[in-house]
Amino acid sequence: MSRIGKLPVTVPAGVNITIAAGNLMTVTGPKGTLTRKLSEYMNIAQEDGQLVITRPNDLKRNKALHGLTRTLVNNMVVGVTQGYVKKLEINGTGYRAAKAGNKLTLTLGYSHPIVMEDPDGINSEVEGNNKIVISGIDKEKVGQYAANIRFKRPPEPFKGKGIKYETERIRRKAGKSGKK
Repeated sequence: MSRIGKLPVTVPAGVNITIAAGNLMTVTGPKGTLTRKLSEYMNIAQEDGQLVITRPNDLKRNKALHGLTRTLVNNMVVGVTQGYVKKLEINGTGYRAAKAGNKLTLTLGYSHPIVMEDPDGINSEVEGNNKIVISGIDKEKVGQYAANIRFKRPPEPFKGKGIKYETERIRRKAGKSGKK
């Protein structure tokens, strides 16, 4: 049995879950609504304020989907109740970020500024000149948008310049050693 898959998902008060035909799940909470089509092979049942995900048999595909389905459902419940946040830091002389409307403008040492538009349901804020806070209810979209921003100038190992996650540690390398 899957260690993650067998754990029930607790549904907090104020969260409404609807399971339609073909495992089309809609989760509504205080922060918004998320909809996702889950695998038809998994059995999802609502019992006593909890969601229980079971698999019909022990085929390899069903074993793999068991834990995944439970995690996806849990991420939806946490998203509509608490939401998700990713924080990015910009390091480097002259590197900065600015926000105007729903457009994020990054100045990262290229010959032109990089303008990125916030996706639907995702909000980005700039704190100071060098901190970006991305928030939303869909964990997948928040993480993808943060990764897209980081991709514009990943941190380099010599001086540490670039965009990194707040908790990320950059392995530093020694520079040139000079002539002997």
